[in-house]
Amino acid sequence: MNKEIRIFSPGTVSNVACGFDVLGFCLDHIGDEMLVRTTPQQGISITKIEGYDLPYETEKNVAGVSALALIEDFQPGFGFEIEIYKRIKPGSGIGSSAASAAGSVFAINELLGKPYNKTQLTAFAMKGEAVSSQSEHADNLAPAIFGGFVLVKSLNPLEILNLPTPEELYAVIIHPQIEIKTLEARAILPKDIPLQKAITQWANLGSLVHALHSDDYSLLQRSLQDVVIEPYRSQLIPHFDEVKTAALKQGALGFGISGSGPSIFAITKGEDSARSVEAAMRKVYESSSLQFETYLSKINKEGIKTISK
Repeated sequence: MNKEIRIFSPGTVSNVACGFDVLGFCLDHIGDEMLVRTTPQQGISITKIEGYDLPYETEKNVAGVSALALIEDFQPGFGFEIEIYKRIKPGSGIGSSAASAAGSVFAINELLGKPYNKTQLTAFAMKGEAVSSQSEHADNLAPAIFGGFVLVKSLNPLEILNLPTPEELYAVIIHPQIEIKTLEARAILPKDIPLQKAITQWANLGSLVHALHSDDYSLLQRSLQDVVIEPYRSQLIPHFDEVKTAALKQGALGFGISGSGPSIFAITKGEDSARSVEAAMRKVYESSSLQFETYLSKINKEGIKTISK
């Protein structure tokens, strides 16, 4: 059995316009690294954190809590040390906590000889994700673990559907340097929605899933519309409407809020289109005083991966 492993745990986009709480996709080259090793002392210990100020206490760290859930089930008779090299800013809206929660269970599962499948790993990671968001959800975790596009069909019992990813899809992310807490972003949402909007939303989600299966970029473009969540959460993000207009005018297939924000995303067909859309999105924020970062990424079909053992 290997005693040490280094992994890359990618960022993710959840909700994906019409797929609130059930749809997500995995990013490439944007993510954290983690080093996990076995130790004779039982339990989980966080021994190093670089990048951002996160708690070392195992029960307060999302990576620690998800790892504890796994070893409490497996009972390995030894423990694990975790080093976290945090590259995704917490609260960015591109799955920072999910990368930590999913990364630790993936690494431990590899060291144990892969006794658990991806759905089981997602269930363990949900325990850690709940530390950050105060609720168990999987629309960031599942894309990180499964790769590509995923649909969370059910939480109880947990059922994850891995969807096809058209080859030419790219994502452009712009991250304004503001903080939006998930609890605040949920509090702004209405408790009830009009029936017609609900019908439009689930029709968009169904057609989006079909577009992914059929490589129908035109249908994808017509489906990436959120009539339920975006009208409320977009109010929390400066210049949202201007950035959206600029991206769509430049040829983006769709646009939306990544998770609960503040990051926002555009989906394009092809890298050239993605670069043009990125430039248009940047131009809006460059004319303001707001600090921001942008990322351009192909959809990552692999998910979490081993860097070295």
